[in-house]
Amino acid sequence: MRRAYRVAEVRAAEQELMATLPPGTLMQRAAAGLAARAAALLAEGAGGVYASHVLLLVGSGDNGGDTLYAGARLARRGAAVRALLLSPDSTHADGLATYRAAGGRIVDTADGRTDLVLDGIVGIGGRPGLRPAALAAVRATAGAPVLAVDVPSGVDVDTGAAPDESVRADVTVTFGTLKPCLVVGPAAPRAGLVELVDIGLGPHLPDEPWLRVPDAEDVAAWWPTPGPLDDKYTRGVAGVATGSETYPGAAVLSVGGALAGPAGFVRYAGHAADHVRLRWPEAVVADRVSDAGRVQAWVVGSGLGTDVRAKGELRAALAADVPVCVDADGLTLLAEDPAGWLADRTAPTVVTPHDREYARLAGGEPGPDRVAAARGLADRLGVTVLLKGDRTVVAAPGGGCLVNSTGSPALATAGSGDVLSGLLGALLAAGLPAERAALAASFVHGLAGRYAAASGPVSAQNILASLRPVVHSLTG
Repeated sequence: MRRAYRVAEVRAAEQELMATLPPGTLMQRAAAGLAARAAALLAEGAGGVYASHVLLLVGSGDNGGDTLYAGARLARRGAAVRALLLSPDSTHADGLATYRAAGGRIVDTADGRTDLVLDGIVGIGGRPGLRPAALAAVRATAGAPVLAVDVPSGVDVDTGAAPDESVRADVTVTFGTLKPCLVVGPAAPRAGLVELVDIGLGPHLPDEPWLRVPDAEDVAAWWPTPGPLDDKYTRGVAGVATGSETYPGAAVLSVGGALAGPAGFVRYAGHAADHVRLRWPEAVVADRVSDAGRVQAWVVGSGLGTDVRAKGELRAALAADVPVCVDADGLTLLAEDPAGWLADRTAPTVVTPHDREYARLAGGEPGPDRVAAARGLADRLGVTVLLKGDRTVVAAPGGGCLVNSTGSPALATAGSGDVLSGLLGALLAAGLPAERAALAASFVHGLAGRYAAASGPVSAQNILASLRPVVHSLTG
């Protein structure tokens, strides 16, 4: 599992590590990794380092120093390297001297042939946005491959916010640990492919990171699998209270999502019972939550409506002493009085808002810091929050925060969330803790969207059909 730390934590760890090393060691480690990745990119795009044309956009401080030292290494291998110094009076002195000694040139403009740009404008100490000279240099190199040094310049490192006037990289080489902007928020796609260079920082970082980013191996290890002594009940019984006469599709999709999960039995309660029977004969149906029988978790809300009956169904699900996933219309009802609805809850509750639903629950938009927004709502309501987005954030009350890395624009289609909530409910019913269930469902759901998109335009039914092959690829 990958970890991401905020700037203050990284700075403190760097200071501890540098105190144990000869001066300049850390920067040389970073420069070596940066130059190696630059060489690989040049091999792909320019046929090799020798005779290639590399432009360094060099800011002040250590980030600029890393860039200059890497440029020196490339120059020694025969690259034609030129550096545009954006802060000439505060350029890293030793880095600049080393660069000049290796044959690197200093230029006044970004014009000319460029096979690769190294973005060393600002590092983790920079503020969002770029100054006019830096922005002009970035615009002048449009079309050339960009390798960002540690982080794309101009993004908000701690939150992942990304103004329009920030660098969009093809590859980012980051040092020591991931930073939040590389895994969450609009900044994450701007980082391109992220590669981590180990500079020995790990032992000096806090045990608890700001963010964790699970990978396929983590999700596979979490995924419940039946044993030889299991039956349909011990595998978990998922209850699904979704859909209505107006929105029967929500019931069909959410039940389908639940059936693709690890639970052994799915009970449906609602007014779309006939539609569910026709599409999913293996589900056991009832008209109401109170008539459905015993379950190990409930999914409630998708297409349910917001009338008196819907309120009764939400109340009945929340009254059960089992985990509950609340989605869509359920969130609209919950937002009327979150504390009142949740007052008697002791079992885990998961809410799955998109930004507008979040605003109703929290009284305001998530804003640029989506991690802090999810954490704040989780603590305030005492629930696990799955804040949907390109990089979905999962926050547990009083706990850590997970980020899903498999998001896809293909998921932005009607009914996609219904499939997700059903799958999440099955994971809860199978006994997975709420935080892991939310992340695992998002991870698999995202992969299913990508899988479906490989065959053309995506609908919720395509995502649903893709869940099983994706689960098999992870756990088979």
